[in-house]
Amino acid sequence: MNTKWLKTVTASLALTVAAGTASAETLRVVTDPSFVPFEMMDQKTGEMIGFDMEIIREVAKRAGFEIDLNTMDFNGIIPALQTGNVDIAIAGITITDEREEIVDFSDPYYDSGLRILVRQSEDGVTEFDDLEGKKIGTKIGSTSYDYLVKTLEEDDGVTPYPGSSDMYMALMSRAIDAVFYDAPNVGYFARTKGEGKVKTVGPLYEGQQYGIALKNGSEWVDDVNKALASMKEDGTYKTIYEKWFGPMPEGM
Repeated sequence: MNTKWLKTVTASLALTVAAGTASAETLRVVTDPSFVPFEMMDQKTGEMIGFDMEIIREVAKRAGFEIDLNTMDFNGIIPALQTGNVDIAIAGITITDEREEIVDFSDPYYDSGLRILVRQSEDGVTEFDDLEGKKIGTKIGSTSYDYLVKTLEEDDGVTPYPGSSDMYMALMSRAIDAVFYDAPNVGYFARTKGEGKVKTVGPLYEGQQYGIALKNGSEWVDDVNKALASMKEDGTYKTIYEKWFGPMPEGM
């Protein structure tokens, strides 16, 4: 055997593999660190964990890009995409007509809605109409804030907070009467830190779908959609979903 030739081929293959690895583009990904259980900081490791974090890491692997993950307040995410300071965002972002005018979205990856959260002892709020004239907490830049100011006749009591933990603390300290926000987030809080102290009431309002947001004109939209589709086809999505939310509803 020509060992010199073998060494040359081996070296060439190694260089090809290394070049392929190095050529994987790194995209700037941003999330909001306070939207549990979609994204949150693991206090022991300092790593971002949650449903969205597992989704984006798997999408990146399948689509063929690396991620440079950073965090920011939700209110700054769409502007950051709009200016091109980041490439991709995943943070329980509701797909809306207004947002689609300035950023690109993937296909929906999660069905959601808005829900009311009140203190455990509260009996006077059971549906949306009961929020009229109340002090209501929600999140800055969220669709829940838009819904409140658009739907309530008296919206003077609507207070937007920078983080979900801020509005939950305000509710338990009686600074506000209710929280109106994304159903999975308020439900998670009610089952964990707020257990026995708060409760969700009423139905889901304004059915919503979350999408991965990309800067306008991104070349990665199709690859991201293909990755999401393959995750649903092979059961990976179901595994991730049930890890964070329990049994997945039929039809998802």
